[in-house]
Amino acid sequence: MKVRIDRDDCTACALCWEACPDFFEESGDDGFSQVVEEHRIEGNVSEGEVPDDLKGCVKEAADGCPVEIIHVEG
Repeated sequence: MKVRIDRDDCTACALCWEACPDFFEESGDDGFSQVVEEHRIEGNVSEGEVPDDLKGCVKEAADGCPVEIIHVEG
């Protein structure tokens, strides 16, 4: 399963990194959501590969995002 975050539209509401802190985090640079380094695809803060044990909380974060910027594929 892969995730893509449309960071330009992020409102920094914190829901995703509170729902799934092992996958999402707040960027220290701009305050927006990003994928934690361990799960990034090719170092891209906006894209990540979801390990099996985090699929539930990643889906919860994506479903709960008030601006629907977290896209889950697979």
